[in-house]
Amino acid sequence: MSREAVRDYYEHYGEREWSRLDRPDDGALEFAINSRAIAAYLPSGARILDIGGGPGRYALWLAGRGHRVTLADLSPALLTIARERAAATATGQLIEEIVEADACDLSRWAGGSFDAALALGPFYHLPDQAARERAAAELARVLRPGGLAFVALIPRLGFLRRTIANRAEWRHLSEPGFVGRLLATGRFINDEPGRFTGGYGTLPGEVAPFFARFGFAQEALLASQSVAPDLQPILTELATRDPQGYEAAMGALFDVASDPSILGMSSHLLYVGRRV
Repeated sequence: MSREAVRDYYEHYGEREWSRLDRPDDGALEFAINSRAIAAYLPSGARILDIGGGPGRYALWLAGRGHRVTLADLSPALLTIARERAAATATGQLIEEIVEADACDLSRWAGGSFDAALALGPFYHLPDQAARERAAAELARVLRPGGLAFVALIPRLGFLRRTIANRAEWRHLSEPGFVGRLLATGRFINDEPGRFTGGYGTLPGEVAPFFARFGFAQEALLASQSVAPDLQPILTELATRDPQGYEAAMGALFDVASDPSILGMSSHLLYVGRRV
């Protein structure tokens, strides 16, 4: 998937990329699981690069927790939203920089510049292995020894599920080689205009070895929606009717999010790696 195609895809959504992490039928559970994991591993007062952070939802959440954050993305439109949101909050002053950048080229920053980095989008938009390798090498380079990487990935079965779920893309299912190529190689190629046009679906077992090649030791691999991707409206109702029960449920969902039996069926995975 080209840089331009990724940029155009996200610029089409604009404010949706900010609001989706609030919506029970979309990204609210993903944000809850990911943010709990990130908070569990980050040291206090960290300097963080959020590469591919779009409108800054995670960046501003991190700033609100006292971290210093650099936000980078391919999309000027999403970065404009981020600047507006940062200017509207007191903790926005901890956003050190909001700039356009590509995950495959972080040469703007010197080696060892950051205590942690988020890449919660770039890797699953890179169907070419060489591009994924450049992105991983750059991520390792800008982190200090002991620094943490939080990387979002999409499993192969996640791409199959999303194809079946999108009526406009059903025609791909009967195309010779489409499903076979996806399941055998992870390459997802979609020519439907305005849609997710290309990406890479990983196998859970290949994640740790891939990042180990670039100097990372795996701390965790989580299903970002745990076992409850279809239960988000129910969780919202539970939060209203029984806040104590909701907190217990969220704790349980986080505790089982690393269960190997659910990783391949997740919509997104969160890899946590430490640079050795």
